[in-house]
Amino acid sequence: MLEQHDLTKILFLDIETVPQYERYDSMPDKWKYLWDKKSLTLNYNKPEQTPDAVYPRAGIYAEFGKIVCISVGYFNRSGNFWQFRLKSFYGDDEKILLKDFCEMLERYFNNPDNLLCAHNGKEFDYPYISRRCLLNGITLPNILNLAGKKPWEIQHLDTLELWKFGDYKSFTSLELLAAAFDIPTPKDDIDGSMVWEVYWKEKDLERIKTYCQKDVVTVAQLVLRFRNEKLLDESDVIIT
Repeated sequence: MLEQHDLTKILFLDIETVPQYERYDSMPDKWKYLWDKKSLTLNYNKPEQTPDAVYPRAGIYAEFGKIVCISVGYFNRSGNFWQFRLKSFYGDDEKILLKDFCEMLERYFNNPDNLLCAHNGKEFDYPYISRRCLLNGITLPNILNLAGKKPWEIQHLDTLELWKFGDYKSFTSLELLAAAFDIPTPKDDIDGSMVWEVYWKEKDLERIKTYCQKDVVTVAQLVLRFRNEKLLDESDVIIT
């Protein structure tokens, strides 16, 4: 599995998203109305699960959320060992971080042999980034633009899909898969359900960035395990 791929040509990534507004009551009336309609489709059948109560989950929908962090990482060789370099694009201004991220993709990952890799990336990270780019008026980088491409021309890897081995009825979280392969958990501080609160209530983007970077390292470690290679040591990970 994956042995045919050059690890130095893969960009590993993860994103963190939050609702666009701090609270349900902060939304303009038009968006309240649209969220009320959306929440009816989310199988929230309990009386206490009102549109207001479930609004913290709005961040997982590109129409109601925004990206506050994209962390990326890539392998390079240091003698006979791997090094893994990390970089994050993060901040309150989504348009700026997306623009910087897309410029990086076009400059360094614009060849047909380059790949993106994320956990559940095909269902979440890649389409979410693409949708938010379009909503911010940013031209999609070639590696994210799927229009007209044949399936074998799409340069996306997904560790969740690789782990399924064709079994489409199951979902395995990154946390569970890391535990199964004896990889240190990336959820030792916060998890995805807490990001909205850390952003809107604690105003702690640095904490979110650190969490996002841990997920990227974990995805890279999974790929090493899939290739039956030695895991990265903490000293092998370099934040730029």
